[in-house]
Amino acid sequence: MEAMEDDSLDIKDDHNHNYCASSSSSSSSSSSSSKVRTYLRSQLSVVTTVSQPAGPPVPGEEPGTRQGQLWSGSTGGSKVMDSDSGSESSEVSETDCTAPPPAVEGTVPLDSNVTSKFLLNAMAVEDYRKNHWPNLEKAIDRLLIQNPTDHISVSYAQIYSYVYKCVCQQHSELLYNDLTLKITNHLEQVSTHLHARPPEDFIENFNVALTQYIASLQCIVPVFMYLNKFYIESKLNRDLREDLMKLFADHVAEIHVNTLMPLLIKAYSMPFQVQPSTMASVVKGLYSLRPDWAQLAPDLFSGFIPQINPPAVESLLPDYAAHDQKLQMELSMNGFPRGDQSRKRASEDS
Repeated sequence: MEAMEDDSLDIKDDHNHNYCASSSSSSSSSSSSSKVRTYLRSQLSVVTTVSQPAGPPVPGEEPGTRQGQLWSGSTGGSKVMDSDSGSESSEVSETDCTAPPPAVEGTVPLDSNVTSKFLLNAMAVEDYRKNHWPNLEKAIDRLLIQNPTDHISVSYAQIYSYVYKCVCQQHSELLYNDLTLKITNHLEQVSTHLHARPPEDFIENFNVALTQYIASLQCIVPVFMYLNKFYIESKLNRDLREDLMKLFADHVAEIHVNTLMPLLIKAYSMPFQVQPSTMASVVKGLYSLRPDWAQLAPDLFSGFIPQINPPAVESLLPDYAAHDQKLQMELSMNGFPRGDQSRKRASEDS
C-alpha cells in the first residue's frame, strides 16, 4: 500500500509554469522529483516534436546537444526550458530577427540596405562639396589665370589625390560637370574682356587669351587623368582635352571669329604689321579649333598651314608664276628690296 502511495504523484503547475510534485510521504521526495523530471521531459519532447518543425542543424553542433528544449507558446515565439533547474527563459528566434517590422498603416516600409546606402551617398556628396571640390576649384582658378612665363606654386600631387578620391567615391559625373562649368564661366569672362579691347590690339589680345588657355590645359588635363580615363573615355567616349578646347571654340573663338578674320586678312596683306609669330599662332590655333574656318580665308591659312589648298596642277603653272611675280612686286613697292645685287656673280656675257 505504501508503494502504491509512493508511485501516485500529484503534479502541480504554478503561475510561472514551474512544475512540482507532492507525495504523501516526505521520505521519497528525491526519488519523486527525479520521476517528475523524467515524465516532464518526455512530455515536452512530444510537444516540441508536434508543435515545431525540425529546423536545419547548427554548423559544428550535433543534433540534440543543445541545452534545453524548445516548446511552442501561444504568442508564436519560442521559449527554452532549462533542463537542470526546470525554469524557462525567453529567447528570440531567428525568424523574429530576420522578419521585417510590422507595417504601420499609412507608411511605406523601407529596406534597411537602401536606407543605409542613401545615407552614405548623401554623406559622401556632402564631403565632396565641403572638402574636395573647394580645394580643386582654387587650384583650377590659379591655373587658368597664370601666364606662360609665370611660376605659380600649386601642389599637383594634392590635386591629383583629390581627383583620385572623387573618382573612387563615384563622383566622376559630378566632378566633370563642375569642372566644365567652372571653365565655361572663366571663358565667358575672357570673351567679355576681348569685347572691351580696341580693334587695333584685338589680334594680340586674342593670341594672349588662346596661348594662356592652352598653357593652362597642359597642367589641368594631366592632374585629371583618372577622371579622363575612367569616366570621359570609358563612358562618354571622348577626351578631356578635346572637350575643354571645344569650350574655348564655343564660348570665345566662335563669338569673335567674324571680327578676327578681317583683321587677320588685312594684317596678312601688310607684312610685319603684326608679328609673324603672333599671326602664325592665331591662324594655327583657329585651325586646330575648327578646321572649317580655313574656308573663310584659304589664302591666309595656306600661308601658315601646309596642304590647305588643293594640289598643284601642271596646267596652272603659268598662273602660279604670275602670282609669285605679283607678290615680289608688292614687297618691293612696300620698301622691301630684293637684296644686295652687287655681289652677284657676273654673267659670262658681260
